[in-house]
Amino acid sequence: MARNPEEAQRVVIPLGSEEALAFLGQADRNLKRLRSLFRTYLGDEVRLVSRGEQVEVLGPPEAVEKAERALRDLLALLRQGAELDEATLEQAVRLAAEGEGLYQATEPELELQLPGRLRPKTPGQKRYVEAIARHDITFGIGPAGTGKTYLAVAMAVSHLRARRVKRIILTRPAVEAGEKLGFLPGDIQAKVDPYLRPLYDALFDMIDAERFEQYLQSGIIEVAPLAFMRGRTLNDAFIILDEAQNTTPEQMKMFLTRMGFSSKMVITGDVTQIDLPKHQRSGLVEAVRILKGIEGIAFVYFKESDVVRHPLVARIIKAYEEAERGGGGAQ
Repeated sequence: MARNPEEAQRVVIPLGSEEALAFLGQADRNLKRLRSLFRTYLGDEVRLVSRGEQVEVLGPPEAVEKAERALRDLLALLRQGAELDEATLEQAVRLAAEGEGLYQATEPELELQLPGRLRPKTPGQKRYVEAIARHDITFGIGPAGTGKTYLAVAMAVSHLRARRVKRIILTRPAVEAGEKLGFLPGDIQAKVDPYLRPLYDALFDMIDAERFEQYLQSGIIEVAPLAFMRGRTLNDAFIILDEAQNTTPEQMKMFLTRMGFSSKMVITGDVTQIDLPKHQRSGLVEAVRILKGIEGIAFVYFKESDVVRHPLVARIIKAYEEAERGGGGAQ
């Protein structure tokens, strides 16, 4: 019998005895945050109640269905070892409200490739990890905060630990993002380190400081500006080019042709944040146009719904996109 769309619906989601605290949070912190998010994204009529080792959702059927999807996605992430931080809670509810869902599971061999408790948290991140696993060259294109660089570095570390590659090479074009940095004291490494800091930050999250220093000294990990890649052939390596929107077409061609045997390449960038001179074409934009459709190369595009930084980041990105579409972007 068809259900009356106005009739209130009740859904019960059981929790394991050991996972109830982690799911609800200390002093029900996660529960309180979810109630607030439900009001924001699903309406005031949706109620979330905790009863022992279960949670109940009550309210209009369509809203309850979306709330249930968010809760089950979060529970799946928790059971895979992920932590339910504030950004993840909001992302799950926001995606469910839009008719989408967080990723819940990947194939077992892909699960093993990410270090520690790190897991893809969005459909876009899931596609990205799968593309890197299955292709020799992967382009990850999308806005800031979607995990393009972080997940690429995680995959690189996993490949190194599994001895699928012998070294990791991380590179970026040394282009100033609108600022004039002026003279930087020190040797060449000191001069280029500010450009490469985001890559170091990702590595420090996955490799302890002492081992990282050993890897750097032995050449197992190399972090260098893009200009240092010229004239080399990179075999048995996992190579990441970050901020690729700031390469010229010539630099991009040079980089891609460095690839040697038993290597993987990941190229990341955001085509909305190009810092090249206005007359200069972006190597990333050109590469997408020229290489699309070539077997062995994958292109993964992220959306603002894939942002996993502070919840405000996704809203800021969306606001800028709307302003640009309406002709109100900054000149």
